[in-house]
Amino acid sequence: MSDLKTPSRRSFIAWLSAGAAVPVLTACGSAPAEARNFPVKLTNAQWRGKLTKAEYYVLREAGTERPFSSPLDKEKRKGTFVCAGCKNRLYSSSTKYDSKTGWPSFWKPLPGAIVTQTDYKIGYPRTEVLCADCGGHLGHVFSDGPKPTGKRYCMNGVAMDFIAA
Repeated sequence: MSDLKTPSRRSFIAWLSAGAAVPVLTACGSAPAEARNFPVKLTNAQWRGKLTKAEYYVLREAGTERPFSSPLDKEKRKGTFVCAGCKNRLYSSSTKYDSKTGWPSFWKPLPGAIVTQTDYKIGYPRTEVLCADCGGHLGHVFSDGPKPTGKRYCMNGVAMDFIAA
């Protein structure tokens, strides 16, 4: 006899159930950005023609850039951060702070600049931040930011451009 235990039928079913739950959880979420009614509408081909490969990956495919890779993380001048896809004004430099996460972070967006939705892409709920004009994925918002809002809008730098004041 071997010292190895044969898995019981009960533990096999438990593992099978857990494995089946992962795709279901990751597929759950609110309506995809493409299903919403955004003022700026382009086809995928038009977006590919307008954006760089990195911008397309983040804005249209909800990708994430490597931390500490964006020059906008270190941007300290006065000005406005705008959507790289449609130039919608998103954040004032006066609300930017160094979260030490490697992504540009803000404690408040400009009025009407963004919309949010719940995403389950990594298996648990997060609040995804989208451009209110084109629906481009910008990043996520967390509740561990500074006063006065307590929010950390953690944005992908490649999803934005900076316009100096």
